[in-house]
Amino acid sequence: MELLFMDPVFKEAIWGGTKLRDVFDYEIPSDTTGECWAISGHANGMSRVAGGRFDGKTLGELWNEEPEIFGNYPGSQVPLLIKIIDAKNDLSIQVHPDDAYAGEHENGSLGKTECWYVLDCEPGTEIVIGHNAKDKAEVEKMIRNHEWSDFIRKVPVHKGDFFQINPGCVHAIKGGTLILETQQSSDITYRVYDYDRLQNGKPRQLHVEQSIDVIEAPFKTADIDTFTEEIPGAVHTHFVTCKFYSVDKYDIDGVFTLDAKKYYTNVSVIAGEGTVNGITVKKGTHFIIPANFNGCRFEGKLSVICSNPEA
Repeated sequence: MELLFMDPVFKEAIWGGTKLRDVFDYEIPSDTTGECWAISGHANGMSRVAGGRFDGKTLGELWNEEPEIFGNYPGSQVPLLIKIIDAKNDLSIQVHPDDAYAGEHENGSLGKTECWYVLDCEPGTEIVIGHNAKDKAEVEKMIRNHEWSDFIRKVPVHKGDFFQINPGCVHAIKGGTLILETQQSSDITYRVYDYDRLQNGKPRQLHVEQSIDVIEAPFKTADIDTFTEEIPGAVHTHFVTCKFYSVDKYDIDGVFTLDAKKYYTNVSVIAGEGTVNGITVKKGTHFIIPANFNGCRFEGKLSVICSNPEA
C-alpha cells in the first residue's frame, strides 16, 4: 500500500474567480474558475493518481480494480467528493435531495449531504443557511411569489467556521468566500433562485418543483459534534460525524502520526508545508491514505483536513 496523490479537476462557473490560482498556485482554465474537484471519483470530474504504481489511473478505476485500498467499502461508487470552492460572486440559492429522492428522480444518483470549512472570506461576508418559512405550504407560497428577502435566512461567516448542510436545507455560498467542501459523490443541485442572472444570454435553469419537493420545513440547524483537543504533535478539531462521513482538522507542528482507519482517508493540505512519509506536501496537496495504512507520518508545520466515509 502507498499514499495516492491526486491531480485535481477544475470547473468554470459564472460565479468563479482566480483564488484557486492565487491562493493554491493551481493552473486553472480561466479567471472564472469556481471549483477544484480535488479528490473525485465522480464521472463528471474524475481525479487521476499522480505518481507511484497507479500513476494515471482514475479514482473510479482504482475503486473497481483495487477495492482493498478503500477497505472494501460497500457500494458501486466512490462515496465522497472533496472540493475547494472559490465564490467570487454569489452562488444560486439551492437545495439538494437525499438518497431516496435522487435515486428515484435522478437515475439512481446518490443524494447530497455536504459540509463546509471556511478557508477564508472577506469581512462582512454572509452565507445562506436555511429559510424562514414555518411549514411546507409557506415554503411553496414564498417561492412561487418570489418573496426572497423574507424567505432566505442569512448568517455571518468567518474564517474557520464549519457548517453541516443536510439534504433539504436551503443554502448558498455568497461572494467573497473560499471553502473546502466534503460531500457525498453527487452532482445533483436544485436551483431555487439565481438572481435572474443570464448565462450565454439566457436565464440559468431553475428546479422549482424539485426544490419544493425536497425542502424541509421548518428549518432546523444540523447537529454537529465538534470538539478540539491537543494530541501529540497536533491540535485536533473534530467537526462532524454523520451517516456518510467523519471530518477532522489537524494543525500539525512538528511530528504527527495519523492512526490507520478501517476505510480510506481523504487528506487535503490547507495551510503550510512539510512532508508525509518523506514526500513533500504543501497547501493545495490532496491525497488518499489507504485503509488500514500504518505509519502515516507528518513532519512540519501544516494544517490538514481529513475525511473518512462511514458505512
